[in-house]
Amino acid sequence: MLLWVSLLVLAPVSGQFATEPKPVISLHPLWTTFFQGETVMLTCNTFHFHAPEKIKLYRWYLEEEIQSETPGNTHEVRETGKYKCQAQDSPPSDAVHLLFSSANLILQAPPYVFEKESVVLRCQAKANTELNGMTLYKHGEVLGVPKKTSEFRIYQAGLKDNGEYRCTGLKKDSETISSNAVKIEVQELFPSPVLKASSTQPTEEGTLTLTCETQLSSQRPDVQLQFRFFRDYTSPWSYWRSSPELQIFTIQREDSGSYRCEAQTVTPRLQKKSQQLQINVQSIVADVRLYSRPELVFEGKELVLICSVSGVPAPITVSFFKKRPWRKDTKIVTSSETEFKIPTVESSHAGEYYCAAGKNHRSFPSQTLTISVRVPASHPVLTLSRSRAQTLEGDEVSLRCEARRGSLPICFQFYHESMLLKKVEATIWRTTSFRLTVTAEHSGNYYCTADNGLGPQYSEATGLSVTVPVSRPVLTLRAPRAQPVVGDVAELHCEVQRGSLPIRYQFYHEDVALWSNSVSSKEAFFRFSLTEEHSGNYSCKADNSLGAQWSDTVSLSVRVPVSRPVLTLRAPRAQAVVGDVVELHCEVQKGSPPIRYQFYHKNVTLGSSTSLSGQGESFNLSLTAEHSGNYSCEADNDLGPQCSEAVTLSITGMTGSRSGSVATSVTGGLLSLVGLAAVALLFYCRFTRKAGGRSTLDSSRNHSASDLHEPTYYNVPGWIELQPVYSNVNPKEGDIVYSEVQSVKRENRHAGAVASAPELLNDKDACVIYSQVKVASAPAPKPQLLDSSTPHR
Repeated sequence: MLLWVSLLVLAPVSGQFATEPKPVISLHPLWTTFFQGETVMLTCNTFHFHAPEKIKLYRWYLEEEIQSETPGNTHEVRETGKYKCQAQDSPPSDAVHLLFSSANLILQAPPYVFEKESVVLRCQAKANTELNGMTLYKHGEVLGVPKKTSEFRIYQAGLKDNGEYRCTGLKKDSETISSNAVKIEVQELFPSPVLKASSTQPTEEGTLTLTCETQLSSQRPDVQLQFRFFRDYTSPWSYWRSSPELQIFTIQREDSGSYRCEAQTVTPRLQKKSQQLQINVQSIVADVRLYSRPELVFEGKELVLICSVSGVPAPITVSFFKKRPWRKDTKIVTSSETEFKIPTVESSHAGEYYCAAGKNHRSFPSQTLTISVRVPASHPVLTLSRSRAQTLEGDEVSLRCEARRGSLPICFQFYHESMLLKKVEATIWRTTSFRLTVTAEHSGNYYCTADNGLGPQYSEATGLSVTVPVSRPVLTLRAPRAQPVVGDVAELHCEVQRGSLPIRYQFYHEDVALWSNSVSSKEAFFRFSLTEEHSGNYSCKADNSLGAQWSDTVSLSVRVPVSRPVLTLRAPRAQAVVGDVVELHCEVQKGSPPIRYQFYHKNVTLGSSTSLSGQGESFNLSLTAEHSGNYSCEADNDLGPQCSEAVTLSITGMTGSRSGSVATSVTGGLLSLVGLAAVALLFYCRFTRKAGGRSTLDSSRNHSASDLHEPTYYNVPGWIELQPVYSNVNPKEGDIVYSEVQSVKRENRHAGAVASAPELLNDKDACVIYSQVKVASAPAPKPQLLDSSTPHR
């Protein structure tokens, strides 16, 4: 079986790994191949991470599976396979492959082979196998034939010794047996070192550290490394030493050059060299500066002088100096600190200062810094100057701010209610001023500040009140509806946009004062309950003793609900009879126009009309027998209707008690008379039409129609007109027949159906007369004509 011998973990000479190194397994005996039945002791070695006494548990693996856990770091095995160990919380070690062979001949080799070491290869036969001789082969070629021993030795192993090895044995019966193959791979004990420097361009007078870095195999923890350093291929700067570092203190310009290092092991003796590293020593370019904290130095405050040093390698010393005119500069202090404090500054501390950085016997001074001790500004005083005691809008006011003490320059700032007005820097005097043309917005508190670097100092606040005449007020009328009604609560609101308080407000109705008061507000209110007398023009006046201002007038129209109307019946006689024309007149004492009037007979609407002026309205009615009864009227101006009291009308007509035959004769006679009357009226109508005149009947109708379309209104008087009382006419004679003639303009003279309830006719050109006969009772008719003086319709 082929066995690979490899180099495992290399331990660092200087520094530490970022992670913990793996433990390493060592073997006893130091072989990797054994006969079956033999045992091998494994040891788990830990380096550089856990002290052995602190490790309480070791875990052993065979083919990636846990085989056992032991309190010690040793473990005895006898099985073929790959073994690993793990100590405490360390990572597992690399695997070591062990072979327990059943062959009669084996070739044994150590698990690790390093350069310059002596390596022993042993060709071993079983105890019951006798051999007459052994031969060692490398890559199939005879390497040697040991005579008295079974071991082959390789001195100072190197890369040339890498390869595959095998041995054979010759038995007494001349039979040749062969062993397993072992591959030898020689590893580096440590790699060539690398030279590193703390700086490849160090500054003269500084310290340079050189480090020779390499890594030693962890399989050889007992091997010691030594180091030495060279410059420019000359003799070594140092002898062999165990430390990989070399420090050069106070390096100079002449120390520039090419450096290298060597590392070696004592047993076996192995030396390796690093590459060249160029070191260029730089001249000191000192940058030494002195500054103060704070920059502005004030009397009574703390002062810190700070010396900033760059370009001079540490360690250094710092000295502070104060210049003296015509004398040697005074050294204040020398230390490694770069700061010097003066707890309480006095005027004597003013002057020129500088600092110096010292390195060995050299000194590097800074530029001088002039310290001027300033006096803090005192609290300023603000003065307001004005031309009169009461400041009016448009006046000029002078503001003057003065600090009684303090070093110049002083920055003055003027404020109005925390708002910056002006900023002035005074360089000659500790006072300044500026002028301001004031407006209403300039009223309030003023103050100023003085600052010469230590922070602002505040003056006491000074008040300024700017009096402003009132502007023209605006009067607003507020009511609960668009058209106010009697009883509503109205509000007059008088407001000014500008004006100093207090302001006296006065409200007027038609130049009569309603209310007056002085208030600390730019608006005033006046509320009142509306009556009919409140209609008219309103205005308000505002005055703050600098001149009164009037508002524009505002008109108010108060609407009045109608009062209960009064119905008046006007007839041509005291006792109304059928055929009379009666005028119904409805009128209210109060109420805002327009007013709509409606006339009722027994709750049945007869007609309606609207009064635009608020006066009463009339309705003409030609009486019939059915017109007896109660009459009423209603008035409404959209603020609630009102009804009049009922008025009773009694109509007197003709009556009789004759028999039906008499009634029939009378009716016949009456029809004859009506016919004659109709012919006469027709003739009269044509005559008047040709003459351009109108009948009395039409004249009365036209008057009624005119009243409906173009009414005339007047206020209702406070008295109520007495109404005449009417009663029906009931003659004791026989039957009475009433007749009614209506004139209607018809083109074809066709007599249509006559309405049961007579009504007013508006036709102005009536030329056809119709008649209607009404019989009171059938028996004994007695014809009787109406009085011609009675008006008919």
